[in-house]
Amino acid sequence: MTQDNAMKDGVRPPTPQTPGRRRRFWTLAAARPAEGGFCVELDGRGIRLPGGTPLCVTSRALAGAIADEWAHAGGEKGGDFTPDDLPMTRITGTMIERVAPDPSAQVTALLQYVDGELLCYRADHPALLCARQKAEWDPQLAWLQARYGIAMAVTQGIMPLSQSQAVQVAWQGILDKMDNATLAALGVMVPAMKSIVLGLAVVTGALSAAKAAEVASVDERTQMDIWGRDDKQAESLRLLALEVADASRFLRLCHMT
Repeated sequence: MTQDNAMKDGVRPPTPQTPGRRRRFWTLAAARPAEGGFCVELDGRGIRLPGGTPLCVTSRALAGAIADEWAHAGGEKGGDFTPDDLPMTRITGTMIERVAPDPSAQVTALLQYVDGELLCYRADHPALLCARQKAEWDPQLAWLQARYGIAMAVTQGIMPLSQSQAVQVAWQGILDKMDNATLAALGVMVPAMKSIVLGLAVVTGALSAAKAAEVASVDERTQMDIWGRDDKQAESLRLLALEVADASRFLRLCHMT
């Protein structure tokens, strides 16, 4: 499909499944009032998501943020950009085309992280790592139990741990009450941190995105403290923090007018 043909029924942005840089073909990006909310347009043409759905949201603040990232992507017409330059668009697209049609599927996907909860798998050496895990992870599990009555089992080593049926049911109850925006944000945070507990803490305001990413990276930070800085590992942690921050910002914008 040529770019001109693709634009007849609206602009379709690149997705993470189409890697590589793309050429900016628009001059102006703007959020416009639309029925039931706000849509984002490029040179007067509405953006459509990969599935063909118009990129429209109920939050003026979110629409403005999406328009702003398109306004800056590539710098100017003819410049290069990637899907990584459009985090609000990407998460919004997930919310509209994947979460909204069947929230239960997103809940089911998130529940898979209960048995694999990062904070429940503890090292038995070295001593520094064991101490840091206890100091930074125990308070998060204590918060979960105090606020939601969920007492998650903890183990040492890498053998699979199955949480109790009561724990699974409690998590199901929590997720079932969440709106589509929160489920979409968790769909980014939880896989990034490998922790549904830390994801819940961020979306409920118990932890900042930055603090949650720090807690989630205890193992990697301790490894670098022991063996020295690893540039590849440091970049991985930077991207982790960015993912959590983007998802947190998306959720905050969704809940603004």
